Amino acid sequence: MAENNPRIPFRLSSQAPALLPPDGKPLIVHVVVNLEVWPFDRQMPRAILQHPHNKTPMPDIANFSWVEYGLRCGVPRLIEAFAARGIPVSNFMNAAFPEYYPSAAEAALAAGWELTGHGLFQRSLLYEDDERAVVLEAIERYKAFCGSQPRGWLGAGYGESLGTPDLLRELGFDFIHDWMVDDVPTWMHTESGPMVALPYALDLNDVMVYLLERHTQGEYLKRFTDTVQWFAAHEAGQPRVITLGLHPHIIAPPYRMKALCDTLDMLLARNDTIFMTGPQIADWFAVQVPAPEAVFA
Repeated sequence: MAENNPRIPFRLSSQAPALLPPDGKPLIVHVVVNLEVWPFDRQMPRAILQHPHNKTPMPDIANFSWVEYGLRCGVPRLIEAFAARGIPVSNFMNAAFPEYYPSAAEAALAAGWELTGHGLFQRSLLYEDDERAVVLEAIERYKAFCGSQPRGWLGAGYGESLGTPDLLRELGFDFIHDWMVDDVPTWMHTESGPMVALPYALDLNDVMVYLLERHTQGEYLKRFTDTVQWFAAHEAGQPRVITLGLHPHIIAPPYRMKALCDTLDMLLARNDTIFMTGPQIADWFAVQVPAPEAVFA
């Protein structure tokens, strides 16, 4: 049978192996904060302000300031909101972040946010001249910052070459979030052995809700409420991962914090939700579905 996906065999969700919910709670909530370096002397990865004549100035002061405002003012708001609720957080951080924003990096570390690899700068691996060198430098910077290499990876902008998963697995990463093909983890093929593909947020990501689809604040809570209500009514008891993919410059301006906090409180109030970090989700899955010798039989 031909496989269109070179990494993960196609399978209907109804045919997936049965998984026992962690602590009997099938809705696994994964809170992710992306901490990124947008280099001042380069084109910004994304823009909130479209400049006249479709020109991109260098430097792009307005869009750079948008992101740095999120780090200065948004990060403290997020730390306070999660700490007040006792919510564990995964920190998807560019490896250069501690060099450029040491106080923000240290604050995230002190808050106990679980580190996950997110490239060197906020720049896709597709645009790097030497992908291996970039990943190796990222690993060394993570080790210098916190003493260890993170287990997981999300590519900046989901950027991958055809060989990125092979390289990441070879260099010691256990799981990756780029392959958003399911509501639960699954094993994926790499040349260096099986690797876990963990769900991530696309339709539920703050980038999608606020920047690309340009919804008002009420859409954020509604989208998560509708999601958990559907799972509870139609796929009851089946574990599902629900990710809040957050960026301080998008989710943490003052006028959006209420929508985020209301969403967190709604999820916390349910008796079928459990908050977990990426490594916890990967370990929960791997215990129940051990790594196969080969992903493609």
